[in-house]
Amino acid sequence: MGLAKDEARARMLRKMLKNLAQGDGHDPLAAMARDVMSGRRGIREAIDDLPRSESLEVRFETFQQRWDAMSESERLAAERESSQYLDEQRQEIRAEREAAGRPGAAPPRHRG
Repeated sequence: MGLAKDEARARMLRKMLKNLAQGDGHDPLAAMARDVMSGRRGIREAIDDLPRSESLEVRFETFQQRWDAMSESERLAAERESSQYLDEQRQEIRAEREAAGRPGAAPPRHRG
């Protein structure tokens, strides 16, 4: 997951792709996620090939509109929730390494 800046973000990205991949067979995002998860395509290539109506640009515009409509307290709560989730991913990685008896070793691959 070359787009992620660290292991916790890579894990989050894998989980998001896994969730997307479970979508409808006709959903372009689900197909994109399945291609990436199977290794048939890289994530950048898959994103670039999405139809315009499903592109990340369109999805981000929708997100931006929802974000702008939130109150300051709602935004802060969303930021806290996001940070907490990222911390949970880091804790999972540490716990997996400790369970394997290798504090510095990479966690097992292909786990949710």
